[in-house]
Parts: sequence; structure tokens; C-alpha cells
Amino acid sequence: MFSKSKINDPAPKAEDPRQTSTPDRSADTSYSGSEFKASAPKAKPPASVLSADLHITGNLKTTGDIQVEGTVEGDIRAHLLTVGEGATIKGEIVADDVVINGRIVGRVRGLKVRLTSTARVEGDIIHKTIAIESGAHFEGSVQRQDDPLNAKSNAPKTPGASAPASAASTSAQQPAAKAGS
Repeated sequence: MFSKSKINDPAPKAEDPRQTSTPDRSADTSYSGSEFKASAPKAKPPASVLSADLHITGNLKTTGDIQVEGTVEGDIRAHLLTVGEGATIKGEIVADDVVINGRIVGRVRGLKVRLTSTARVEGDIIHKTIAIESGAHFEGSVQRQDDPLNAKSNAPKTPGASAPASAASTSAQQPAAKAGS
């Protein structure tokens, strides 16, 4: 360090190169620091929250997370969807993870679907894994699929064409649901 400053400072102009080099270093540091800071905190942003006094008519689509506390009349597609206790959704839900505390009227498709004790669902659930807590109200059919998110072409055929099959899969799912009760 001293040898570098002695080499770089042949005369009493030592303060000028330091001042010039310091801003350059700070500029380089700030650029590289901001690059690293921008790269490092690319952590997942917080969930978008739709407040209780919000009423949306239309479809929602995101690769992020949504927490609904209000009312949505339309389809929702998200990575994680959390439906609050006072929330109502009328439409189809497609998400990797779905946690339902409120009311859903429509089809639910998700890799992991969880109905809490305050959930009220009127519609079919197509899932890879499901958990239904004691006290949850559910009217509809439950169908397990390995890839429920991309099964859109199979989903419309299932309710009308395979009522006995959905009854069979519902009865297969009921012991697991009762075990959780």
C-alpha cells in the first residue's frame, strides 16, 4: 500500500491522485456494490395484498404471490395464493400453492391445496396434494392429478364425463380428510 502510493506519488501532488482515485474507487465500488446488491436481494418480493375493501372484477395473473382479503370476480393465476377469512373469490384459481381461509366459488387447481377450518369452497378441486382441516366446508369433487396446473384440457371433460370416477376419487380422499379431522 505504501509502496503503491510512493510509486504513484512522485511529488507533493499526493493529495490530488488520492482525491481522484477515491471517487473513481467509490464510483467503481458503488457500481459493483449496487450490482451485487441488486443481484443479491433478488429475493422473492412480498405478496401483493388485495385489501378487504377492494372489489375486483377481472382476471389476475402473476408469477408472484397474492393475498386476497377482498372480493375478486374473475380467474386468478399465481405462484402462491392466500385467501383471507373475509375474502370471496368467484372464478377459477390456478396456483402452485393455494391456502384457503375464506370463500371460493369455482374450480381450484393447485399442486398443494390447503383448506383451513374457516374455508368455504363450492367447486371442484384438482390437486397433487391436499389438506382439509376439520371445520372446512366443501361442496364439489376432489381429483388428484400429477400435473394439475397444465391439466386444463382434461379439467372441463372431468366434471361432466366422469361423475362415477370423481365419486371414487372423493371416497378415496375422504379417509385422509377424516384422518385430519
